[in-house]
Amino acid sequence: MNGDKQYDVAIVGGGHNGLAAACYLAEAGKKVVVIEAREKVGGMASSGYLIPDAPQHLIHPCALDLMSLRVHPMMPHELQLERHGFRQVEMDPGYVYLHPDGNSLVFGRSAEQTAAEIRRFSARDADEFLSLMVLVNAFIDVAIPMMRVDPAQRNLGAKWQAFRTMFKNRALKPELMALIGSPAYTSIMERFEHPVTQSALCCLLGAAGPIAGEATGIYFALLGFIHRFGLGRAVGGMQTLSNALAARLRELGGEIMVDAPVAEIVAANGVATGVRLKSGAVIGARAVIASIHPKMALEMVTPGALDRRTLTRVALAPANAHGASPLKVDVALSGQVGYSRHEALRPDGLSLRKSVLLIGTSDAVLDNFRAAARGEVSPLPYMWITAPSAVDPGQAPPGQDVVYLYPVAMPVEPREGWDAMRAQVGQQVIDQASEYMDGLARYEIGRRIEAAPDLAERLNVHRGCVVHIDTSPARSALMRPAAGLGTDKLPVAGLFLGGAGTHPGGGINGLPGRIAARRVSRFLAG
Repeated sequence: MNGDKQYDVAIVGGGHNGLAAACYLAEAGKKVVVIEAREKVGGMASSGYLIPDAPQHLIHPCALDLMSLRVHPMMPHELQLERHGFRQVEMDPGYVYLHPDGNSLVFGRSAEQTAAEIRRFSARDADEFLSLMVLVNAFIDVAIPMMRVDPAQRNLGAKWQAFRTMFKNRALKPELMALIGSPAYTSIMERFEHPVTQSALCCLLGAAGPIAGEATGIYFALLGFIHRFGLGRAVGGMQTLSNALAARLRELGGEIMVDAPVAEIVAANGVATGVRLKSGAVIGARAVIASIHPKMALEMVTPGALDRRTLTRVALAPANAHGASPLKVDVALSGQVGYSRHEALRPDGLSLRKSVLLIGTSDAVLDNFRAAARGEVSPLPYMWITAPSAVDPGQAPPGQDVVYLYPVAMPVEPREGWDAMRAQVGQQVIDQASEYMDGLARYEIGRRIEAAPDLAERLNVHRGCVVHIDTSPARSALMRPAAGLGTDKLPVAGLFLGGAGTHPGGGINGLPGRIAARRVSRFLAG
């Protein structure tokens, strides 16, 4: 291919996975370019001053919390990101559930701490929780090693580690398989009796998807992650992670192009040869990594290079297939929020300002997902709320706050259409959050509302799915994003997928990019 420029590897998409892949390859001596359609790198791992009426309030339009990066912390260490400005702090407590009656339940840094919170409502529930966590910990001891490796490789070390864990816990296998294979909602309701316990767990696990679905017991892994690894935040905002990756890449000699949308991943005779930009410029490469949504990636490949079956399979891979997607409402405030009603009922005087607060009931979680599937907005509040500036005051002017409201299950395709109802639903969310968050309505300067179609358009993500492909056992390892597309050999040689739509999935951790980089290194060496 006679391109304007020639590289070893061209990476389509400048999100954190694409940047991570580029860094690993540049570190290995490869000539690398990252090509990003937007004006800056970061994708879903970004932040900026996005409310015109509040130019000093930092907004996170997508990812905010660092849980997955604490579960899988290799990438920042291996790429020396602290030298380039990335730093995180732990939130303690990270997640706190707020019940409508004024009670609250802290998810602690250990199962024992969480059980102590539950014991305030039900001694039986506390004992049941500790028994549940035995199963959860056995599950994540098996899952974590397998999440970190390339499912296309033999991975004997990880498999041996998983086997040893399973053998050690062999007496638990029937109960563990029942937990994983059942609806998370069923497991919660059959184990726990108190509405605060039930609702807290439903609100937590609902962030991963509709908890009434089969085999959603894998969502219980969130509990193990919270206890074992905690929750972090990037100091200075999520953009500092992406900027650190970009700085490390440039230090290693890699290049970044922004404002450079890709029109085509060029393939000839079954081999990827580079990319063509919408500007007409052609960039030659021996390999191409698409760190964007896999549907969009494969639809960019030169027509005729991929068969109809492959394109259909990835086009129909589930992306918010249950009909629900988060809504994002950011609010800039002239004052600071508080949670006086819930703090007053706590026996320990705990301040909730720095935590992520989970709002809703078990019924509300179910109703929000069911309503979304019908194309409707539930009247029952179910959302996660927090003030990022409480943890990192530099994200707002002194004495002020920025608030992040995250209703978990809103319709992807509402009957009325988002253009007709965006403002109304945004106000409903703020009104509901105001019942818990003092000062939210009183101090508002400006707001920003983004629904699934907005995210889809801004970041070229199918149906606005923040994890690209829905999380489920059927869409993991070699089956992610679809059968035949989770391996290191796609139908077009030299083309690789390296975003959240591949193993191990969504979340801020860089693992899909890390795995893709190793696949490319093997390809180039072969």
